[in-house]
Amino acid sequence: MKFKLSLLIILMVLYFAGGTSLYSAQKGQQAGNRNVVNDAFSLLIHTSNQEAVNRALVVIEQHWQYTFIAQLLDIMSVPRNAYVFQKTIELLTAKTGEDFGRNINDWYFWLWNQAEQLPSNYGNFKADLYGQLDPKFETYFRERQSSARIRLDEVRWGGVLQDGIPPLRYPEMISANAATYLEDDNIVFGLELNGDARAYPKRILAWHEMFTDTIGGVDIAGVYCTLCGTVIPYQTNVNGVDYKLGTSGFLYRSNKLMYDQATQSLWSTVRGVPVIGPLVDKGIVLEHVSMVTTTWAEWKRRHPDTTVLSLNTGHRRDYGEGVAYQSYFSSDQLMFNTPFRNNLLKNKQEVLALTFPASPQEQLAIDTDFLNKTPLYIDQIGQQKLIVLTDSSGANRVYDPKDINFVSYDRDSTVIDSDGHTWQMSEDKLVSANSDILLPRLPYRRAFWFGWYAAFPGTRLVK
Repeated sequence: MKFKLSLLIILMVLYFAGGTSLYSAQKGQQAGNRNVVNDAFSLLIHTSNQEAVNRALVVIEQHWQYTFIAQLLDIMSVPRNAYVFQKTIELLTAKTGEDFGRNINDWYFWLWNQAEQLPSNYGNFKADLYGQLDPKFETYFRERQSSARIRLDEVRWGGVLQDGIPPLRYPEMISANAATYLEDDNIVFGLELNGDARAYPKRILAWHEMFTDTIGGVDIAGVYCTLCGTVIPYQTNVNGVDYKLGTSGFLYRSNKLMYDQATQSLWSTVRGVPVIGPLVDKGIVLEHVSMVTTTWAEWKRRHPDTTVLSLNTGHRRDYGEGVAYQSYFSSDQLMFNTPFRNNLLKNKQEVLALTFPASPQEQLAIDTDFLNKTPLYIDQIGQQKLIVLTDSSGANRVYDPKDINFVSYDRDSTVIDSDGHTWQMSEDKLVSANSDILLPRLPYRRAFWFGWYAAFPGTRLVK
């Protein structure tokens, strides 16, 4: 590979110096199937030689097309060479008439609000560029452009390699009494399946952004997109196939993309479906399981037999409360932007977010500050009725009330219906001694407003 790359650079420099036709010089080496512009882009991403860079940019300028913009922004996204970065900005400014300087987020915002226009080899270009950073990245994009179900120029590198933020795979769990490292007010993500209660402290999970485990006999991948504030546990077994998921290193609208080990397809975290690669359009949808965001004291009170993540993760991190992503969580600024700007709520205001397969065109976001003031809230998405119960810790749980009219909630475990009947809340259902009806819990997630709005700009907001 290095020999071929070196030969390509030498031949390109000879070509740009006014020598032999590139196609002739490379005949037998590259099968003569790349045009001059494609080779100029190849040189631009493979060399730091300033003379070669200048000559490559001249060719790109002479053959300028709007479709080159996405490729140039990808090149700017890889911090490889300051000279290439600056000269790319100058070319973009001259050709587009826009002047965003070194602010790549502004360049992207402008591009994403134009009609999508990408060259036919754009996927292979991304494979060439990002494959230099991690060979596994090449597979994500090589010959997969036609499979993309998301806008490919919105797929941005997040600055890490595949699983560079290491998932916790079948991590060590300890008893609640043994978890002396946790303080009562520490935030945990709680999950109970088939009587198996687990707690995943934010202070640990924020460093890893994913765990895979078997909980109550169910294979689970818990995906934490720290940038968009969302934790979503998915059942990974679909139609008898268990998908081994990981962190791809790439983002779509500031939301992490997963990958599966078998096919290296890229998956949407927020939707639980493959969006680039051979698994696209195969009818694969991961089932979302509800997880509650609460305090350690509250989760432990409700689930004294819970287990919780051990600090013995196999990795060296500062797992102190609030350490991971401290500056990001403490401001409203984004690290990676989206195509949208919305001031209905602050970017990182948390919302309770809901969408159901039966009504795919409808989504609902509810401001968690509103829910703290409205501990019993009733709404509907399509034909799906729902009741949101918010306890004294600020934790939200959503249930299907069916035709029961609930009128009061004690912010703990007891709900009263309009007939005066008492219902008891558990993690998976509401139960009444006066009825054989079980009211199941509904899946939801908490998210930063900007992240949910980026995924579902048509969402209805309650605040």
